Amino acid sequence: MKAMRFHAPGDVRLEEVPEPECGAEEIKVRVRNCSMCGTDLKTLRNGHHMISRVTTMGHEIAGEIVEVGPAVEGEWAPGDRVQSISNIPCGQCYECRRGWTQICQNQASMGFQYDGGFARYMIVPAATLRAGGLNRIPDGVGFAEASAAEPFSCAINAQEQLGIEAGDTVVVFGAGPIGCMHVRIARAVHGAGTVILVNHRLGRLAKAAALVHPDHTIDSSAVDVVDAVGDLTGGRGADVVITATPAGQNQQQAVEMAARNGRISFFGGLPRIAPTITLDSNLVHYRQLHIHGTNGSTPEQNRQALDHFAAGTVRAEDLITDRIPLDNGLRAFDVLAGGEAVKVTVEP
Repeated sequence: MKAMRFHAPGDVRLEEVPEPECGAEEIKVRVRNCSMCGTDLKTLRNGHHMISRVTTMGHEIAGEIVEVGPAVEGEWAPGDRVQSISNIPCGQCYECRRGWTQICQNQASMGFQYDGGFARYMIVPAATLRAGGLNRIPDGVGFAEASAAEPFSCAINAQEQLGIEAGDTVVVFGAGPIGCMHVRIARAVHGAGTVILVNHRLGRLAKAAALVHPDHTIDSSAVDVVDAVGDLTGGRGADVVITATPAGQNQQQAVEMAARNGRISFFGGLPRIAPTITLDSNLVHYRQLHIHGTNGSTPEQNRQALDHFAAGTVRAEDLITDRIPLDNGLRAFDVLAGGEAVKVTVEP
């Protein structure tokens, strides 16, 4: 079968590999959709500390079961439509025992330690099944949308920390798929009052705004975004700011524009070559700001994402702007890098 395999930074190949065999405690899945995110693009360019061998990439996975190992028969059967978690907790460390499985000390991931979904078939490892990380796709939810449950669950994880209340003003940096998801969750799930979407590429900002309809958009390439948020809020600032970008400047601006008692999520990680920012600590102190890091999601949050899709509370199907066959899968990296697509999915 064909698979997109990471060999080294700058060297991802679409190549023929043996079809995987299902072990006794594993499940074999026919991948229908595996969506792509910025982490995949960064891995292509720079490698990743979690990859130590030639690996099939892809961690936003949805498909149907074709084989069930004898040790896990009963709950699952061929033909079941399923979505897999990406980050697999160990279940044993201090964090897992506290229920903080998204920050497990021994976390492994699909597409990194385990071969992922940019292939016709993949194996759901025993570790995923032990963690309760294989989820049935509800009726009415397609494979492509189900593959977006993984990034959606990460946005759910971030917003659970922020205490968004009805009427809050929420600023989201980044008009990519994660930014769009944050706009929808803040409004539909938490009842945010005014939502402002910020991006430095006007074309992508316009495309995202047409999909998720923020109350205001700000082209940060054309105006001072802190001043613009101040103007929109009567000088008070934003109650919540989410930086769904890999830009240190946006994190600094988030602190500067936050209102008193404001909550800030540093959602997007920064490049390893530039991981620090200049922080005005007095703003944090005197405004009583709350700054949150966020990493991944839990198996339960993946299920919540699928439930939202099924209920229609929040959808992701229309955010998928580009569907690329696996036979032309390397093109997905170029489309993502071009910056105009919202969500890109590969279809094996």
